[in-house]
Amino acid sequence: MEYNRRKFISFLGKASIGMVVAPPFLVGCGNTTTPSKSESIPDSTFEALKNLKLVNLSPSDTDDLLLTKGLNYHPIVKWGESISDADTFGFNNDFTCFIPLDKNNPKDGLLWVNHEYTNPLFVSNFDYRAFDEPEKHRTIEQIDKEMYSVGGTIVRIKEVNGKWEIVKNDPLNRRITAQTPIELNWDTPIKGATTVKGTLANCSGGITPWNTFITCEENYDGFFGETKYDANNNTTHRPSWYGWEKFYEYPPEHYGWVVEIDPKTGTAQKHIALGRFAHECCTLFELKDKRVVAYTGDDKNSEHLYKFISSKPSSLKEGTLYVADTENGKWLALDWENQPLLKEKFKNQTEVLIRAREAAKLLGATELNRPEDIEIDPITGNIFVTLTNNKDKGDFHGSILKIEETEGAFDSLTFKASTYIAGGEENGFSCPDNLAFDLAGNLWMTSDMSGSSMNREDKPYMPFKNNSLFVIPRYGADAGKVIRVASAPRDAELTGPWFSPDGKTLFLSVQHPGEQTKDLNNPTSKWPFDSDNIPKSAVVAIQGDLIEKMNNLNKIEA
Repeated sequence: MEYNRRKFISFLGKASIGMVVAPPFLVGCGNTTTPSKSESIPDSTFEALKNLKLVNLSPSDTDDLLLTKGLNYHPIVKWGESISDADTFGFNNDFTCFIPLDKNNPKDGLLWVNHEYTNPLFVSNFDYRAFDEPEKHRTIEQIDKEMYSVGGTIVRIKEVNGKWEIVKNDPLNRRITAQTPIELNWDTPIKGATTVKGTLANCSGGITPWNTFITCEENYDGFFGETKYDANNNTTHRPSWYGWEKFYEYPPEHYGWVVEIDPKTGTAQKHIALGRFAHECCTLFELKDKRVVAYTGDDKNSEHLYKFISSKPSSLKEGTLYVADTENGKWLALDWENQPLLKEKFKNQTEVLIRAREAAKLLGATELNRPEDIEIDPITGNIFVTLTNNKDKGDFHGSILKIEETEGAFDSLTFKASTYIAGGEENGFSCPDNLAFDLAGNLWMTSDMSGSSMNREDKPYMPFKNNSLFVIPRYGADAGKVIRVASAPRDAELTGPWFSPDGKTLFLSVQHPGEQTKDLNNPTSKWPFDSDNIPKSAVVAIQGDLIEKMNNLNKIEA
């Protein structure tokens, strides 16, 4: 579809100039904690911000984190960096979120960071390319290093003299890894267990209304494989890429869940009621009666969009999981008791949830093109879902899906779905991934072109060069324009955008720079330019006048 700026503004939803965004408690993958009390802007600062131009960066294949005018950055924490005497920061950081320790002080709090997957070449010094049968040359010592590198990190950070830094050895600093014991929030054991080992494939996440962290297990089958069922429900095991199951017999069914973590204690639980699949994120909305609605997508070609509605206040256990039929605007209940088709195929509700993908297809859910991040527009209440791409179906550039719940009720069982095809050369970006709305309601977006496809003449992504961060203003002369504000280092993607409560910092992950490296002596990226020249994922703080302007744009353009 030809890009139409006016249509995109309409697609976002109209907002009154000067409107103060004071949403109900909205949380999700890459948005913000509850905003702190807005401060008035001094007249001199107001005029300076008003005159600051929003400059669109050109696509770049430069090996650096490039920022547009009015922005600067500094790293907060990098792979391998010590967070305490016992722990180091994990590999391939993805989603970030921040909870202040004191709601009145937005500059001191706990940062949660996902560690999505590992790269044995960097982490355990294992090069699978060096062997004809690499699986025969793996050691348990290598596997243990890789299992430690994934999961997540909790680290206390403070802003000191304008720069964020970790508080090393803070008692709250800790790692959650693929070996951390985690309880199942379910009454029925799964594969004989009520407590399982670890979390992995952690992609995006969020914060609960009760201020705990949410992390989501996405491509779990790469670590311990998957159980496959034939037409007669007979099972076989599909091996994993990493081959961890040859060293630890952890059932695949223990992975692929939404995980909740207490920031203060590190205790964790997996929410079985939200279903098992490649969760990109889990975006929560708290209803007036304290029941919770959770939106989550299955990030795989031709999979589905889900919604959980709790039946009790503040619960992610009691309730019903639904899957979207976007063609007819219906939420279909994955309810074994009341769905004859499910009773014919599955033994009980637990099996329905473990095999949610099969259950969704039985009920006729709509296949989508890799539903990834989900955000709730704080102005209109519409739900935005990035559909990154589906190369198997010829969709190389992705789109954004908008869900409008009937009468704006998040617990409605009907909705209207519409698609604006935002990806493509005419728009200047491809493969939308993470979304975030800032405090003024502007839409921010990262892209996720694979490292193996970027900057190649034989692929459709050459015009876009490196992955980037974009903003689409909601107000003023630039309203509706898609503007590139950051360009990632080589092979990297920018993930997990999350605004500080005062709107003056954007936390952002630079994930897997140099991912295409085959020889550590000749890496494809050297970012962040440490003395060892080894590329490292890192969380950065992006600041500057432009961040402040965008988070106050509704006031500035009034």
